[in-house]
Amino acid sequence: MNSRNRGATRGIPTKALIPFTAITFGVTWGLGMLLVTVPGLERIFGPMSYTNPIFILMVWAPAIAGIGIVLRYHGVRGLGSLLSRMTLWKMPTAWWAFLILGIPALFYAGAAIKGTFPAPFPFTPWYSVLPALGMALVIGPVEEIGRRGVALPLLQRVFSPFVSSLVLGTIWAVWHLPSFFMSGTPQSGWSFGAFFVGIIAITLILTPMFNAARGSLLVAVLYHFMMNNPVWPDAQPWDSVLFALVAVVVVFLNRKTMFTRGAGVTEVLATEASASARLARTPAGTALRDGVPQPGSTLYDGTAPVTDPSFLVR
Repeated sequence: MNSRNRGATRGIPTKALIPFTAITFGVTWGLGMLLVTVPGLERIFGPMSYTNPIFILMVWAPAIAGIGIVLRYHGVRGLGSLLSRMTLWKMPTAWWAFLILGIPALFYAGAAIKGTFPAPFPFTPWYSVLPALGMALVIGPVEEIGRRGVALPLLQRVFSPFVSSLVLGTIWAVWHLPSFFMSGTPQSGWSFGAFFVGIIAITLILTPMFNAARGSLLVAVLYHFMMNNPVWPDAQPWDSVLFALVAVVVVFLNRKTMFTRGAGVTEVLATEASASARLARTPAGTALRDGVPQPGSTLYDGTAPVTDPSFLVR
């Protein structure tokens, strides 16, 4: 890795996870407390839903925190580099198949077990689903700018992808806790225990997918959208059970990288994220020049661990 990239990498220290987490919880829980203690706000901004601007800010808190961290260390140019990870789309076909076909199949299977499927299409007329899909795409998935855009790469500098997933999933689940006590949110009618298991499971699935896609924000956003798709029938808590079973299989199939520290994307900015993913897939003994595998080197699909990944941890 050349000196310019080394300097850029030092820009966001791993300890930035502390203010990231503090801002995320501060904004969401602070605004949530405001809505609860000042009832007049609902009369002004409407009920707790995707049309309430305060609720939208609560949901966007991880993105606000992530953008703030990047601006602090890299400025506007760095923010552009972070967001350019939305253009990364290359990923193994099996992962794309799971993202597009596997996730709906799990929701419908869970609903079938629960007895809520088959059921009539939840939107009448049918085209009323379009604004709902638009809202689901631009509100919840924006969280990924902070969660997978900033937090996961920083965690993977210190922990293996598996442990990073457990930490991030726990933070993600606890962050949702106030929504279980607020009327008008989907979580208000759910069990937190089943929800927690589900969040850990979908995080364990997304992490190797994210790493296989070289830190793609596009993949993370689409994954989050598929989880929030308003078309899916109600499948709680069985969808959590099914995703947990899939997570066990995914972790087992990716065990060599999931349990290896430094085997995932560890950089926040696009160029460094791509480089760290490439290095994590490079076998020991491969000829490198400025951190780039040279022509004639043998690269593989990332299933083998890095012999000494400590050079990726900063």
